[in-house]
Amino acid sequence: MDSLRSALQPITHNLPAPIRDLGVSIIGETCYKTLLLDVDLASTECLKLAVSKGLGIGIIGASTVVKVPQIIKLLRSKSASGISFLSYFLETSAYLIGLAYNYRQGFPFSTYGETALIMVQNVVITVLVLNYSGKASTAALFVAGLASSAATLFAPNILDMKSLSYLQAGAGALGVASKLPQILAVWQEGGTGQLSAFAVFNYLAGSLSRIFTTLQEVDDKLILYGFIAGFILNAVLAAQMVYYWNAPTKSAKSKGKEKVPIEMASASTTATPKGKSPTTRRRG
Repeated sequence: MDSLRSALQPITHNLPAPIRDLGVSIIGETCYKTLLLDVDLASTECLKLAVSKGLGIGIIGASTVVKVPQIIKLLRSKSASGISFLSYFLETSAYLIGLAYNYRQGFPFSTYGETALIMVQNVVITVLVLNYSGKASTAALFVAGLASSAATLFAPNILDMKSLSYLQAGAGALGVASKLPQILAVWQEGGTGQLSAFAVFNYLAGSLSRIFTTLQEVDDKLILYGFIAGFILNAVLAAQMVYYWNAPTKSAKSKGKEKVPIEMASASTTATPKGKSPTTRRRG
């Protein structure tokens, strides 16, 4: 340890001011001194905090693209097969409440920052699902309702903190409930359709990491229990993704069956000799 400390300290003691300031802002002055200046890796509390901050930043970074593959799949296929509107509606509502609650409580951004980024992507997906389902007017109402709800949730003069705490308790239940329609949709379709595997497995990893960061940095059981329940249902959805991997949905199978008679009729027509009608029969 002494040899490692003597090798690292000349570097950590001469870091540029912007990097030092960033490190202090992330893990605090005390842990920055302990881990970087003193290179004391025996401090478990500072190590846990550093790991938690690292996970939080990683989750926020991953959340910028976590739903992009899902958006691309929808745009390319122009189909909402296998995607539950109710699931995204409930999840987006829960995220909006959670975002307002965390922000107004003053919790570290690293513990909830991905909520805002994922919520924006959820809105895009929800609008696409409604459009491809022939409900463009409903999509406009959804966006308008979301905007008015955000204005209410973030305004202390409209909604007090006690009422927002009650909503946060309900948001935890909403977040859990949001997974159930998607799980049911996959089961009913017998396949995952346009559901993105990248998004599903990233959600699973993210919810597990959030349990750790919440335990380390946020003393709030409402948020912790929501992440635990979310992880369990994300695990179910991930298991479905593995089980139904590349399996065609029921709607895709039915479309395939509808094409068979047309193709057979086309084949029989082309097989008729030139100059003769397939329905002409010689009378004798």
